Amino acid sequence: MENGTRHGRGFTLWFTGLSGAGKTTIAEIVESELRGKFGQVEVLDGDIVRTNLSKGLGFSKEDRDTNILRIGFVANLLTRNGVGVIVSAISPFKEARDQVRRNVGEDFIEVFVDAPLEVCAERDVKGLYEKAFTGEIEHFTGVSDPYEPPAVPELHIKTNEEEPQESARRVIAKLEELGYLRPVREYNRA
Repeated sequence: MENGTRHGRGFTLWFTGLSGAGKTTIAEIVESELRGKFGQVEVLDGDIVRTNLSKGLGFSKEDRDTNILRIGFVANLLTRNGVGVIVSAISPFKEARDQVRRNVGEDFIEVFVDAPLEVCAERDVKGLYEKAFTGEIEHFTGVSDPYEPPAVPELHIKTNEEEPQESARRVIAKLEELGYLRPVREYNRA
């Protein structure tokens, strides 16, 4: 299957935002869409990677940065081998995200999944925000630890203003615009 990438290259689609903003939900929809359009697609979800690749790391700034750089390392390896990589990770610190961007290069696409803190807390089915607000959980991004939003992401999605399907459509449209996917109408003619 021709994978539809520009120059046969993969990409890293990096979803960043607070816990509960909608990163994983949108990433899952995008993954499903890409499976039929792109060929090789891999998902690196922050929670899953932390369990398998970054086990033993805590939540200090240094440990969070190490976790993000490890995810970025794997994403870069896959990207340069023609894989479409979807990363869904809070990745709270700009410096670490920027380092990953430099490593991946022009095939890094940052998607800021944005929702107000109170909306994220309302969506939280695990009760983590409640524990963070009472101090039971320390170093919780957005509550007791900072989140540094991207200054100029390739795409800024406000999940309190649109449905996940609409957000996912915007991500797919961005990949088409950047030349990683042929527009849907071209697939229908093939």
